[in-house]
Amino acid sequence: MGKIRLLPDALASQVAAGEVVERPASVVKELVENSLDAGAGSIEVRAQRGGIALIRVLDDGCGMNRDDALMCVERHATSKIRSKEDLAAIATLGFRGEALPSIASVSKFRLATREPGALHGTEILINGGKMTSVADCGEPPGTQIEVRSLFFNIPARRKFLRSENTEFSHLEQVVRVQAIAHPGVRVALVHNERVVFQLPATADPRERIRGLAGADLAGRLLQIPPLTRDGVTVSGFIGPPGMSRSDRRHQLSFLNGRPVEAAMLTYALREGYHTALMKGQYPVTFLFLETDPRAVDVNVHPAKREVRFHDGNAVRDAVIAAVSATLSGEMRRPVTGVGWDVEKKAAPSPSAAVSGEQPDLIPQAEQHALRRDWSDFSPSPAPANIPASDSTGLSPPPNPVESDAQPSPVEPDPGTVAPKAEDFRLLGVLGKLYVLLEGREGLVLMDQHAAHERVLFEEMRRRMETGGVPSQALLVPLTIELSPRDFDLASRNLETLAKLGLSAEPFGGNTLKVDALPTFLKSDDPETFFGAVLDELRGASDRMSKMRLGEDMVATTVCRHAVKANDPLHPAELEKLLRDLLVCEMPYCCPHGRPTLIQIGYAELERKFGRRV
Repeated sequence: MGKIRLLPDALASQVAAGEVVERPASVVKELVENSLDAGAGSIEVRAQRGGIALIRVLDDGCGMNRDDALMCVERHATSKIRSKEDLAAIATLGFRGEALPSIASVSKFRLATREPGALHGTEILINGGKMTSVADCGEPPGTQIEVRSLFFNIPARRKFLRSENTEFSHLEQVVRVQAIAHPGVRVALVHNERVVFQLPATADPRERIRGLAGADLAGRLLQIPPLTRDGVTVSGFIGPPGMSRSDRRHQLSFLNGRPVEAAMLTYALREGYHTALMKGQYPVTFLFLETDPRAVDVNVHPAKREVRFHDGNAVRDAVIAAVSATLSGEMRRPVTGVGWDVEKKAAPSPSAAVSGEQPDLIPQAEQHALRRDWSDFSPSPAPANIPASDSTGLSPPPNPVESDAQPSPVEPDPGTVAPKAEDFRLLGVLGKLYVLLEGREGLVLMDQHAAHERVLFEEMRRRMETGGVPSQALLVPLTIELSPRDFDLASRNLETLAKLGLSAEPFGGNTLKVDALPTFLKSDDPETFFGAVLDELRGASDRMSKMRLGEDMVATTVCRHAVKANDPLHPAELEKLLRDLLVCEMPYCCPHGRPTLIQIGYAELERKFGRRV
């Protein structure tokens, strides 16, 4: 007799179930997706002991007659696809016909369903994959599925389940994600007879996010206006600069109503945020993408978590454009709220008043250092005779303008596209680092080091884009042997590398000869630096400016040359720093993603002082 045999049906079903049913959360995901595909307007999920003892999902969808109810628990039985052509354009959440038989094979399973208008429904009981009963029932229209004692017949799988709290946390996350993806459906979750949340249907996705993530987070999110590019529509909500998390739990993406994961989307979000996001941090995003089902393959992962795009570059570029435009709009929003009708400017230095020049923000010592490293990027010389500052690091503004008027609402000017230096009044400097400003919305604190980093960064980046990075020729050229793939990548981008200050040329085989390096490169291992540039080049979008590959070097350089925490600045210098900052593309964070301006509004101050509840 041969060694190869057919597995019994029951064992084959349990093996197949291992690909679909990993834990109670997997069961809930499959059942909720079936309810959504059935057109449910209300879904209720009940669980006991983290879903290990009981999972019950009730919906008011289309229901099934007896024939369909019996067929749906058979393997590879589905109403959602008919041919291989349908597989190339899947518009439903489920399509394989594996979920229900897989779940029924590893649990004590009950299905009760009834079509609207039918006199009675159908109840099916299955115990470990064996059908034990089929009978009429009097359930309300819709479908109700109970899954008890998950993995009771597979002890090896059951012992690998985590604690009840851990399993329920995964189950709850699944329900929350589906609730955000479909705000028009009422969703309720009950655990151990305790209502975890009960969310009414709504047409506003922000309301659904508010019900699940809290009013504070939802109120701070920026809305992405729908943007369509190359057949991809992007909308949703993202966190402003400064709002980030150390993990991806709040980085949610939905494609045609399906929660998805794709490394390409993570790269696109990071590129869209660019320098508004600190390294090692992840943005808070609720991203909704719509595209032709034929342009995406969802039949990649058994759990349908991962997807592949036929034109990934188009999706990535659409996400980058939508996120960048939203953040840019936030940077340019008008300053509105409550304030005083006081306009106070710091007095310029006498020499600046005569010459018409603005004082330079970089101390003389730092200017010399900057000229050494960035001869082509050094700013204009500072005017002489800047008055010395007092011991606090800031001279008080002369001729203050007093006003007895009470705070009153100020209507925003429709023509205003960005806050201006004139919208703020200089109050002082705290700790020789934080500049205190009075704005229309309240108190504003500016980090002078972070602000100066942003100003220098954007100035140097603009000059890099036009003139390239100054380079220093090597006395002894460096030869670097690459893999064939990396050599081909470098050879196709020699012009880009030259603009980054890296002069290289082929040197036989898969070897490159490097003749020059950027003058400001402070590295004892140029090969590692070259490899890092190739890694960034490999992940760069075709439409993305390749000059961004050198931005990490620029950010590091400007950090060394920006004004420091204890550098005293004259009021005229502070005014110029604020003015230069507010005309930057991304004025509210430094190149490393740290905030440059923090606002404490009048409402918050009133709560702190007990004037408002």
